[in-house]
Amino acid sequence: MSAIASKRIGKALIISGKTLVTESAWNEELEAKHAALVEWLRKEDFAGVLIRRNENVAWITGGAVELRVLTPGETGVGSILVTAAGKRYYFTTENEAPRLGDEEFGDLDFEPVIFPWYDDDTLETAQKLAGGPLLASDTPLPGTTPANLYPLRQSLKESEIARYRWLGAETAAATVESLDAVEPGLTEYDLEAITAANLLKRGILPSVYLYAVDERIYKYKHAVARGNRLKSYAMLNLCSRKWGLAISITRFVHFGALPAELAARFKSAAQVNARLLHATRVGATSAELFRVAQDAYAAEGFPGEERFHHQGGPTGYGEREWVATPAGTQTVVNNQAFAWNPSIRGGKTEDTVILRDGQIEWLTATPALPTIQASVEGTAYPAAGVLVK
Repeated sequence: MSAIASKRIGKALIISGKTLVTESAWNEELEAKHAALVEWLRKEDFAGVLIRRNENVAWITGGAVELRVLTPGETGVGSILVTAAGKRYYFTTENEAPRLGDEEFGDLDFEPVIFPWYDDDTLETAQKLAGGPLLASDTPLPGTTPANLYPLRQSLKESEIARYRWLGAETAAATVESLDAVEPGLTEYDLEAITAANLLKRGILPSVYLYAVDERIYKYKHAVARGNRLKSYAMLNLCSRKWGLAISITRFVHFGALPAELAARFKSAAQVNARLLHATRVGATSAELFRVAQDAYAAEGFPGEERFHHQGGPTGYGEREWVATPAGTQTVVNNQAFAWNPSIRGGKTEDTVILRDGQIEWLTATPALPTIQASVEGTAYPAAGVLVK
């Protein structure tokens, strides 16, 4: 497969000749987010907010800006200031300014503030531009108040969902392509390399690799690759990113007949997943969802399985924005993305979905792979099964 071309013409997002987000939809998204952020600033009596975390930069710019240079870094090579008066600025250094002006902020009406790389006076300048000393910041910064912007970004706009659908479908396709290339004798590092190549050629950044083979799948819930060589059973568990959005997916391949006990565990994990998806409705709390998983494991004959790993939760601009816990008070909202990941001793299911108006929409469906049929109260919640070769 050739590389996927992605570009903006004006302010429309076009991928391989197809318009994914129109100019008007993108502008509506930007202005709605800007208005919500300004309203929040005025309500909290802040003169402005400094936005430095990559996920928040992507959110406020409609997925247009990527300040990341260090791949695992929480922040990049600049920051954004939005003031209570409604002004928008971006701060960066002289050496980064040409590229950011050309390729990141070119379609945005943010005013640049540029300084030498060795003389960062962002805070003092931001206070002057905002017209007051009381600033919020989404990263720890002396002289500012911590700001949690997640509540503003948890419910996705239609244009965000359009980008998310593309990312989910392409990540799923890359995963299936990678799974097809797996064969006995490859190492866990080989599996990482295969998947990374299939994501990167699509312009998608891998952000999490939990790749294991054979007994390590049974032994560890978070099995990062350690180079073991595949005999018969492999797990590809990954997260990907583009436009600030995060996708989670896990798929398995088994060489030779799938053991009956393992197949049963996959079926039970799929049923736990179905229970969680069925309960993922507006107003449900983190604690309620945890109890759903707890009760579902017990009903499947695996009481206490929820203690061995978190069960997942909402995603979006973070691989997990929060996870379901026994005392969690966070609540589900409409147009929110989720990635549940129930697992039972070698069997697991994980996909990224969106709750939209009471319905679950799958972003990472892989119809070419085997499917486990699970349902709750007559509603089907299919899960991916194991590819057997």
